[in-house]
Amino acid sequence: MSFSYYKQLNAMDCGPTCLRMVAKHYGKHFSADSLHQLMGFNKEGVTLLGISDTAEKIGFRTRGIQLTLDQLKEVQHPTILHWNQEHFVVLTALNKHHASIADPAKKILTLSIEEFKSHWLTGDIHNGKGIALILEPTPRFYEQEGDSEQKLSWKLILQYLYSSKGKVAQVCVALLVSSFLQLIFPFLTQSIVDTGINTHNLQYLVIVLMAQLMLIFSQTIIDFIRSRILLRLSNLLNIQILSDFWIKLGRLPLSYFDTHHTGDTLQRIGDHRTIQSFLTGTALSTVFSTVNFIVYSFVLLMYSVELFFVFLIGSIIYFSWVQLFLRIRRKINYQTFHISSKENNATLQMIQGMQEIRLNNAERQKRWEWENIQAIIFKLGFKSLNYSQWQSAGATLINQVQNITISFIVAKLVIDGKLTLGNMLAVQYIIGQMSGPVAQWVGFVQTAQDAKISMERLNQVHSLADEEILERTYTSLLPSNKSISIENLSFSYPGAGNENVLEQINLYIPSGKTTAIVGVSGSGKTSLLKLLLKIYEQYNGDIFIGGNTVTIQRDDMDSQDSTTGLRFSHIKHSYWRSICGAVMQDGYIFNDTIARNISVGQDNIDIDRLIYSCKTANIYSFIESLPNGFYTKLGSEGTGLSQGQKQRLLIARAIYKDPQYLFFDEATNSLDANNEKEIVENLDRFFQGRTVVIVAHRLSTVKNADKIVVLQKGHIVEEGTHDYLTSIKGYYYELVKNQLELGN
Repeated sequence: MSFSYYKQLNAMDCGPTCLRMVAKHYGKHFSADSLHQLMGFNKEGVTLLGISDTAEKIGFRTRGIQLTLDQLKEVQHPTILHWNQEHFVVLTALNKHHASIADPAKKILTLSIEEFKSHWLTGDIHNGKGIALILEPTPRFYEQEGDSEQKLSWKLILQYLYSSKGKVAQVCVALLVSSFLQLIFPFLTQSIVDTGINTHNLQYLVIVLMAQLMLIFSQTIIDFIRSRILLRLSNLLNIQILSDFWIKLGRLPLSYFDTHHTGDTLQRIGDHRTIQSFLTGTALSTVFSTVNFIVYSFVLLMYSVELFFVFLIGSIIYFSWVQLFLRIRRKINYQTFHISSKENNATLQMIQGMQEIRLNNAERQKRWEWENIQAIIFKLGFKSLNYSQWQSAGATLINQVQNITISFIVAKLVIDGKLTLGNMLAVQYIIGQMSGPVAQWVGFVQTAQDAKISMERLNQVHSLADEEILERTYTSLLPSNKSISIENLSFSYPGAGNENVLEQINLYIPSGKTTAIVGVSGSGKTSLLKLLLKIYEQYNGDIFIGGNTVTIQRDDMDSQDSTTGLRFSHIKHSYWRSICGAVMQDGYIFNDTIARNISVGQDNIDIDRLIYSCKTANIYSFIESLPNGFYTKLGSEGTGLSQGQKQRLLIARAIYKDPQYLFFDEATNSLDANNEKEIVENLDRFFQGRTVVIVAHRLSTVKNADKIVVLQKGHIVEEGTHDYLTSIKGYYYELVKNQLELGN
């Protein structure tokens, strides 16, 4: 039974893709999206535990185990293997000499046992063990319906072609006319020889040659116009498709960018160009090459059926020969990919670690490691060259044998009086025109495969649900009470086996007050802020804005618990972020002027507000010292900033927004004591009447907060004012005692 292969669509997508292949082998189709949701897919990919948990959810019985090669031979296949200590593949067959694996990053490959062991076994290659996940379907697996298997949809892309149908029609007409003009040439060549030369009619010869010259001129003009139309069509498609892609990215949940590599998004931009190039270049030219091949085939049949079948058989042999070597070279490319990765790591290690290498006298050892990798690359390069030479020599031999055979048959037909000399020249021209499409089909197969993979990746993004679901009604009106109430909130990041980073949080954030959240690293502070900024929405519990409140005495201060209010999930995402200012740890500086970096999202800059925000963030004097002031270019194209200057710029950006809510995540941790003191004093004045949540470690940043919340391992362990929490000498006191210099 043939094994159903799927190619991974993202850099870290090998785990879900392997499970898709195994499920399909047993007769059930699951989409990549549904498995991602079950696995809790994230930027780091998934673990073997994640694959195992998800497999059991869809009805498999699983067992993750370390096995020797002999033990693996006894296991039921397909089996998921941990590959090269960083990847997952599916083992589909294993015997004494070969192993067949389905690598979601490449293809189905057949490896020798030694090659297989080098990728799978850990430790000593002869005595080591490898990690495998054994999967057996249970009755529950067969009771499930699985996902409906959708065919690859080109509708998304074809609608762009339809919107430019006028230009597409012009290109098609130009190609048809050009093909028709080419079809006339063999008959003109025949006429020159048989009529002009044989009858010694020079006047006729001149007329035919003039006609041929006009045809060449006309064809050149048509190709010139076609190229211009094609370029305009390509650019138009590229702009439309990419623009809509950016629109789609702008509608996706912010958590998408936390769980997907930047390289995956860049890959999809490249996918647009691949599809655009395929549709406007390879596909169109191949279609018309095929039309030309069919037309010239009929013309050749008119001259000689024998010649046509000789050419057809030769072309089939040529195509099969090239395809045979494509499979072999795919295996070599797979090996080259992995050894190149090792070479890059070794080279970076030599460059970046040279100081440590020299300090430890390890130059020779590390150089030998690099040289060993180079030796393997040389062997693979020689092997690739060897196969390339055989492929080229075989293809050349097939073509030459075909051409010699056709020349012999044509010559014999001329000698036998069945063809004229003009017919012979016409046939040679026709054969030349038919050879082009055959070579083009070889490239078309590979290009079509690339376009198909690109289309799957694009469909995956365009099929994702938008952040704001159309079927749901959102509000852009907040109640008069702007307080935030969190009830029984639990949250864990996507990924199987991940523990909750927040556990049963009950918290009241009063309106118009400053609430500080403190705790050791990893206690869940930043995660809570991300939930309040609607970056993540997959949590248990509730968040409310405003509502009726009940005052409860808690420790030394009154605390208000919300009983009703506007549910946080009902607020429009874009509206909520428009009234929120945020300074996160990984804030981004754009390749733009200082003014544009502060007034992000606004076309018209308010100069007074710009100056005020910079003075509040204590960066105005620095900006004034620059030659171009607010119009100084920042980012990779301009002036660089220190970490402290960057943080002050991000604070100015949040202040310029003039928000109702402010969220600061370690916003002053890179500032020196003097700058921090002045900024904190300025911010205290700016915070008046605004709801502020500050995450910080520094005592100077949090001590003046109206309320301090202490998080410990995802739980709230203390709440109160600075004076109260230091007096009870609990968790808060332990966090800040070194800064208090209180002693023991």
